[in-house]
Amino acid sequence: MTKYVLALDQGTTSSRAIVFDRQGRIVSSAQKELTQVFPRPGWVEHDPGEIWSSQAGVAAEAVTRAGLSTRDLAAIGITNQRETTIVWERKTGRPVHNAIVWQDRRTAGLCDRLRQAGHEPLFRRKTGLVLDSYFSGTKVRWILDHVEGARERAERGELCFGTVDSWLVWQLTGGALHVTDASNASRTLVFDLHAGDWDDELLDVLGVPRAMLPEVRPSSEICGHTAGPLFSRPTPIAGIAGDQQAALFGQRCTERGMVKNTYGTGCFLLLHTGEAAVPSRHNLLTTVAWRIGERTEYALEGSVFITGAVVQWLRDGLKLIRSSDEVEALASSVPDNGGVYLVPAFAGLGAPHWDPYARGTIVGLTRGTTGGHLARAALEGIAFQVADVLEAMQADSGIRLSELRVDGGGAVNDLLLQFQADILGVPVVRPRVFETTALGAAYLAGLATGFWEREADIREQWQEDRRFDPVMPRASVDRLRACWQRALGRSRGWEEPEE
Repeated sequence: MTKYVLALDQGTTSSRAIVFDRQGRIVSSAQKELTQVFPRPGWVEHDPGEIWSSQAGVAAEAVTRAGLSTRDLAAIGITNQRETTIVWERKTGRPVHNAIVWQDRRTAGLCDRLRQAGHEPLFRRKTGLVLDSYFSGTKVRWILDHVEGARERAERGELCFGTVDSWLVWQLTGGALHVTDASNASRTLVFDLHAGDWDDELLDVLGVPRAMLPEVRPSSEICGHTAGPLFSRPTPIAGIAGDQQAALFGQRCTERGMVKNTYGTGCFLLLHTGEAAVPSRHNLLTTVAWRIGERTEYALEGSVFITGAVVQWLRDGLKLIRSSDEVEALASSVPDNGGVYLVPAFAGLGAPHWDPYARGTIVGLTRGTTGGHLARAALEGIAFQVADVLEAMQADSGIRLSELRVDGGGAVNDLLLQFQADILGVPVVRPRVFETTALGAAYLAGLATGFWEREADIREQWQEDRRFDPVMPRASVDRLRACWQRALGRSRGWEEPEE
């Protein structure tokens, strides 16, 4: 009997693979950083070939490190950076352009023009999304408009569009499958949340041919099997979910009102709303959480574009630290932020502000400001942004937050999590296994193959590692948040809109 599930976790800054056992424990893992390409200010790209080669490499490495062969795998689950857009040739599998990453802001002007033409209510009503360059639809349009011959080829059915999950499934199956799941589809601006399928009216507004699109499948089902040299036998590909939805599932936030936040390159907060697609009045997103069988469940989401990436900037841009894990010690070298506030709007502001023209801002600098103050302000800026989103989330849903479950690379930072609890005024809870994005993908795949027979089998696997209770006086919290709002105002609308 096969005893393991392999999760492929293709993220913005790295590709990872993790082998899980039947108890949901990590048996082995491997990770490789991904090259970030910045052709122009505000533009972010990845090499699709590197996405695949790095993911394939760490998959083989994780299996080998566990002392296993691919014959020991019951299933493969895939989770991925969402909205990142790849267009490739159906016949050869060759990309026609670099992947345009979710952070990329090159289509902000197009979104402005679509809003001015009165299209935003249509997109909001059908997709649950705001009309922003964050999402895939306008990125596809950009490729069709700027790559010679692309539009004509797409209309003839010669090109495929996919988010990263589609690209990985295409590669894993040797080009046999062009599919996505409902959670990833719901991030494209061309998927009708209520109909559960691609929408011709939205496709027409964006000028994207339907022939390019993948088939939308459930998040937990055997959609195909591997082919090629990477796996010694055909292995079921049985779980697909966007990274944040996978983390929601892995955190076992499967009941209405449960909330999780993933501290990664950005921060992504999801509130489970059950089988109701709750519209937002406070600039949040309504999104598919997952589709299992005929049942679709939904979430409210707030996306913060730059959080962990600000720590990378302290490391690579300012050279204040040599590795990202040094930031907590540097921030702890000072008792407070010294009046310094850092708004990391390097790629604009996401929820609940949605300002593509905001830019990064540091305020409150004095001659006494040190690297420790900058590091602390960077971490606090992450927590302030999360608090802004959760405030909007509670207003939309009418649900009062009782705790926040957290995961992702930043969840190892005790200073950050304690400050987060203080600012929110509710406990922040870190699970024992906080690689919950990969775990969620593994659960979805394992449930589809009978590796786990029922969700009840995995419910008890979630275990608390540490709980951070708020201790800061409310008056101090109010003062800090008021100063943050002033700093935020200075970052807004900095960049001039492109003509």
